[in-house]
Amino acid sequence: MNAPLYNKDILRLAASIPHHQRLANPLATVEKRSPTCGSRVTADARMEGGRLKELGLDVKACALGQASTSLMAAHAIGMTADELAAARDKLTAWLAGESEDLDFWPGLAVLAPARGYPARHASIRLGFEAIAEAARTADA
Repeated sequence: MNAPLYNKDILRLAASIPHHQRLANPLATVEKRSPTCGSRVTADARMEGGRLKELGLDVKACALGQASTSLMAAHAIGMTADELAAARDKLTAWLAGESEDLDFWPGLAVLAPARGYPARHASIRLGFEAIAEAARTADA
């Protein structure tokens, strides 16, 4: 835990969340909230051909939650609901120390300093959880 928890890379991601506008007519909307800190991510999704076609987000979270959502949103378009759920589950396992693999999603190494702060994990998972669930619901 030598690296600072909030570094310039995390702050840069937090300030540049892609798809940071709600969709007008989503097929699904999911809101996830962290009971620990009150952070919230709302994800709107449209699927087409089994893949995420459009994504809209409203993010009211700490810098770690914003950065994590930014990373998820940057690469989610074109993925299946199963692929997004697998990424969510791998992030959860990595945060819990059950895995050392970060290669499943681009850019996640920037969040490594936060792994040692379990109270921050719920906020870090929000974007992955909301987007994966919105895709699954829209695909149903």
